[in-house]
Amino acid sequence: MEALGLLMEGFGHAFSPLNLLFVVVGCLLGTAVGVLPGLGSSMAVALLLPMTFALDPTAAFIMFAGVYFGGLFGDSTMAILLNTPGQSSAIASTFEGHKMARSGRAPQALATAAIGAFIGGMTSCLVVVFLAPVLADFSASFGPAEYFALAVFAFIATSSVVADSVLKGLASLIFGLGIATIGIDSITGTERLSFGVPELFDGISLVTVTVALLALGEVFHIASRIRRDPAANAIRRSGRPFLSRKEFVEALPAWLRGTAIGLPFGVIPVGGADVPTFMAYGAERALDRRRRVPQFGRGAIRGLAAPEAAGNATTGTAMGALLALGLPVSATAAIMLAALRQYGLQPGPLLFERAPELVWGLLASFFLAMIVLLILNLPFATLWSKLLLIPRPYLYAGIAVFCGLGVYATSSSVFDLFMLLGIGFIAFLMRRYDFPPAPLLIGMVLGPLAETSLRDALLSSGGDYGTFVDGPIPLVIYALLVIAVVISVGGRIRARRRQDV
Repeated sequence: MEALGLLMEGFGHAFSPLNLLFVVVGCLLGTAVGVLPGLGSSMAVALLLPMTFALDPTAAFIMFAGVYFGGLFGDSTMAILLNTPGQSSAIASTFEGHKMARSGRAPQALATAAIGAFIGGMTSCLVVVFLAPVLADFSASFGPAEYFALAVFAFIATSSVVADSVLKGLASLIFGLGIATIGIDSITGTERLSFGVPELFDGISLVTVTVALLALGEVFHIASRIRRDPAANAIRRSGRPFLSRKEFVEALPAWLRGTAIGLPFGVIPVGGADVPTFMAYGAERALDRRRRVPQFGRGAIRGLAAPEAAGNATTGTAMGALLALGLPVSATAAIMLAALRQYGLQPGPLLFERAPELVWGLLASFFLAMIVLLILNLPFATLWSKLLLIPRPYLYAGIAVFCGLGVYATSSSVFDLFMLLGIGFIAFLMRRYDFPPAPLLIGMVLGPLAETSLRDALLSSGGDYGTFVDGPIPLVIYALLVIAVVISVGGRIRARRRQDV
């Protein structure tokens, strides 16, 4: 009850006219920046950071939170409409969300994303307020062996469960792991796969790979087919900007399952919302294989609902982990940690005592941001879908320009622009020959974590490989992995038997 009373005091601060204005401004900025490829919420917060030092800390962080939440929805908007997600956390939403848009259900897809973001975000905010100590204890129980098991789970699940072809999924995963090893080894200091090129000593940026693989690759793919089959690239729009009762009932279990998957990842530093979105999509796809008439691959609403809820379920708990533990689990949280220190504030248990107005005002603003985003985005689903009316050559030419601007803004390097073109061409070939992009990105995101965890576990155990199965958490993760693979293989065997019949 003490937490509830403090939250009510926080609402008193958040409901001040100035702070309400910053909530709305943050949500609008986050959504606007999120729709631009490569310019996600982390970059928006970084760009706003110098301009907010003249503000009261509470107002500044309330705006940052609005940008954080709004950026996730903006990323999903472009992922659904144009198959060009702004950040890697929206990749899983492209698989079924874009198919919904192509089949004339763009407003319904955006409504599904908005409601999923609201359910996942509100639930995570409630968890932060009332169950933060439990989540902190759960996070503290993860060591190198647990992180390695989690990375292996993500690797195999995305390459065997999410991908249609296991061989192509594994090939994509290996390519992603190879990209992740480029640069100078942090432990030995030796060069790896950099071929003496100084620009590669720091590795290849995830932003460059994400924008090239998803946005620029899609531009090349559309350009190669637009004259050959222009009708195939036309996307029909339906005027209904809301979900029917049948669609809502279909999506509700996926929203809830996605939220449950995403919540723990707000306090586990494995890349933010990327991993739970893929896991939620993989879980729904595995369940879909057991249906008499599978829906995935044709615009299944559950394939969009689960990743959206999972991605947004990490936001509130990520902010809770940042405030209570000083643990940034995403790029945006890391920038906000730097902002706290610029204000002379040290995250941790003492922050709740020394700056209660900031902490509880910020937590209260999370709830307001979710409501503002729902009010802003749900009625405007049809308006957003009108982006599809822009002639395709102009639309994708604009996307290509923003791809270049987004990558150059992050690094100010012409070399990265050439990398963008090169990886974009590889992405075009991957689309041409049906290689899935998800395993590549998961390999790049979690490759460094897996390598570091593998080394740390072996060093701490004196080279004993038994440490990777020593403990309940790794055993549970590996058991879940075996179950997921068995279900996937069984579903494919049954599908082939139906085809033979």
